[in-house]
Amino acid sequence: MAAADMNNSGYNVLFLCTGNSARSILAEAILNKEERGRFRAFSAGSQPKSAVNPYALDLLARSGYDTSTLRSKSWAEFAKPGAPHLDFVFTVCDNAAGETCPLWPGQPLTAHWGIPDPAAAEGSDAEIALAFKSAYHMLKLRIDLFLALPIKKLDRLVLTTRLKEIGRSDGATEKALHVDI
Repeated sequence: MAAADMNNSGYNVLFLCTGNSARSILAEAILNKEERGRFRAFSAGSQPKSAVNPYALDLLARSGYDTSTLRSKSWAEFAKPGAPHLDFVFTVCDNAAGETCPLWPGQPLTAHWGIPDPAAAEGSDAEIALAFKSAYHMLKLRIDLFLALPIKKLDRLVLTTRLKEIGRSDGATEKALHVDI
């Protein structure tokens, strides 16, 4: 995606998950904190939960993130007129990768970065918290790799390939290893 194809005020990134209560929320918070003045992150879900998962909020708060604006929201908010122009859309759960997404204006680049769902973890509070910490670290790794890409120097095909490779990083779900969205 050559620089002329991108807006000059930075890149808008949407992280999608079915419930928008854990993985996509974590990714939104991480990218907004690490963005280095180049990105603005959002998250949404096809069937958003009524609230953000408390384990996600606790992990982010204990890690120094501002959680005051985080909320579970529908992806329909980003398909309406007046919504932010999206440059990148990443699915972080296998269910969202298999759903028919809205048509995003401007044809953003897409990739599947599926990781295991920490909200599905069972066991003690410590075991569930560990699942969230693991998801956080997998997402942080992917976002760090994304931030290291020389986006303005890569053409659309090469950038798309790199984004898909990031999705196949350590901890990727089986579907993420084989999906080609």
